[in-house]
Amino acid sequence: MSNLNVKLLKNVESKTKIYLAIIAIILIALCINNIAYIIPSIIGYALIIVYTIWVYKRRKSEISNYITDLTINVDSAAKNTLINSPFPIIILETDGNVIWRSSKFNKEFANVGINSYIDDIAKEIKMDIENQDTTQIDKQISIEDKIYHVIGNFVKIKQKNTKKTSKYMIILYFVDVTEKQEILKKYEQSKLCVGIIMVDNYEEVIQRVQPEETPQIMAKIEKELYDWANDVQGIMIKKERDTFVFIFEQKFLDKMKEEKFAILDKIKEIRNEENLQITLSIAISNEGNTNYEKYQSATDAMDIALGRGGDQTVIKTDGKYVFFGGRAQELEKRTKVKARVVAHALEELIQDASNVIIMGHLNGDIDSMGSSLGLYRFAKTLGKDAYVVNNTTGLSLNSFIETLQKQDEYKEILVDKSKAQSLITEDSVLIITDTHKKSYVEVPELLDKTEKIVIVDHHRRGTDYIENAMLTFHEAYASSAAELVTEIIEYGTNNVQLKQIEAESLYAGIMVDTKNFTFKTGVRTFEAAAYLRKYGIDIIKIKKWFQSDLESYSVIADIVKRAEIINDTIGISEYEEKDKNANLICAKAADELLTISNITASFVIGNLGDKICISGRSIGDINVQIILEKLRRRRAYYTCRSTTRGNDYGRSKTWINNKNKWIFYRTILKYTINH
Repeated sequence: MSNLNVKLLKNVESKTKIYLAIIAIILIALCINNIAYIIPSIIGYALIIVYTIWVYKRRKSEISNYITDLTINVDSAAKNTLINSPFPIIILETDGNVIWRSSKFNKEFANVGINSYIDDIAKEIKMDIENQDTTQIDKQISIEDKIYHVIGNFVKIKQKNTKKTSKYMIILYFVDVTEKQEILKKYEQSKLCVGIIMVDNYEEVIQRVQPEETPQIMAKIEKELYDWANDVQGIMIKKERDTFVFIFEQKFLDKMKEEKFAILDKIKEIRNEENLQITLSIAISNEGNTNYEKYQSATDAMDIALGRGGDQTVIKTDGKYVFFGGRAQELEKRTKVKARVVAHALEELIQDASNVIIMGHLNGDIDSMGSSLGLYRFAKTLGKDAYVVNNTTGLSLNSFIETLQKQDEYKEILVDKSKAQSLITEDSVLIITDTHKKSYVEVPELLDKTEKIVIVDHHRRGTDYIENAMLTFHEAYASSAAELVTEIIEYGTNNVQLKQIEAESLYAGIMVDTKNFTFKTGVRTFEAAAYLRKYGIDIIKIKKWFQSDLESYSVIADIVKRAEIINDTIGISEYEEKDKNANLICAKAADELLTISNITASFVIGNLGDKICISGRSIGDINVQIILEKLRRRRAYYTCRSTTRGNDYGRSKTWINNKNKWIFYRTILKYTINH
């Protein structure tokens, strides 16, 4: 008898018992008042009981038959529904074994029979079944040329003749969503992307060619751009004389990526009489619900492209940036006008501030410290208290810091993390120099203490940049932060008079970052150096600050000696010893590798203990920044997973030499092949 039968009959039985009890009470009351009613009452009550039993049995039979018929009909309907379902349905055991299939399933998956395993359909589902953290299955899978939305659940089955109730079966429903996904794909591919294209060195081209040649060159540039737009059925609109807006469908973006934005190289092939190379910066975005929002997002990407030196494409999608190109050397495009505007704006900010906090990057170098001291003097000339954060110091600064702290004035202005946090207020001006990355500043906590943030930097712009700066002097074409600060001092209106050691530190910053005026050196670099020389700087003293002792020089020489050459032009070596100053040693070794004939790019891997550091240098077409950015995205590469103790360096050394070197070499080779 089914549970439903029992429940219904118990309900009827309980009500009958109540009626009989009431009748019995009434008859007893009659008999007490009149004894003559006893025998008739007993006979009547017995007849009532007999009749009640007869009615109960009859009703029991009727209810049982009704429930049985209903169950049969419902089961039959349910079975027919499953068997004839418009969706493929299967029932399987928890090990993936198929024990039942619907008719539709048989048609869709003829190769899957009883006792076959779900692996034959989709391994993804099998993994979900094995991981029984949930009783539901809801996922999308591809089977051959179709896409299915698979919905399912675990059903607990009570086993006969056992107390165990842990057996499960899984029911899976397959909904064909192929057409829906194709429509969604077409919809996504039809969405518009907005691009901004800028001729990097337009002003230089105009200035260096004959007036009659200018229209010809611009016509060639525009023809290449319009032809490129036509190839992808896009719209190219000239916004300004050196700027274009480009609109096209999402589906063509993958094609552009595959071609690695060949338009960059096509534009470079356009030459004038002076053989001047023309470069483009391209920014593209598909972020935003409207074209205006996409345009604003593309503008952000263009800032990144220009901040990285131009000659490249920056794509902004899903909050991330993807880079292509960037092989040309940075072209000097700064003007005195911009330096003067920045200097005046900085003066106004400082005049309204309670004090000035100047901060460089982690493990500061002479460019970071020299530019900080220059900005310190700039603020002091305006009558403001100023401090330089010196929480971490690179090995190369030891000699300079010792010299600096012999002068009383500088003992008070160099502050550590805790002191800087106590000095900064909402009204303070925080100047970041020689970096623009939030994660690389000396004390990141200071960034949240004030809204008056100023950035002075010369490095190619990355994605981890400080977004809320009130004033930015970010020039990837400059040799150093020291060069930029020198221009601020020179073009300001407050008549800054540098002290000799401040001028020497600025000069040293330029000298070190340009490798003694041989790398990334423009006209403005020499102008800044000439300006600093008038303060009577001592070149010999500067060189002594950065002399290497015999032991350090021997280490660097050994690294260079063990270098491997790939592609005939790339030198790679490693510094195997655990050393907290490995980044400095590697940087110097990378510089030395570039002095070898035919070497145009160098990389040195070092071991900081718990992390791996890499220094890259280039004097050719290879963009080491792009290579290092690709490696940086591999977090495992920068974290040493070996479990070394004491001086045992065996496993760590093997890890660097084998796994990391293989990743490193592959990344470099892939870059050089694709470029």
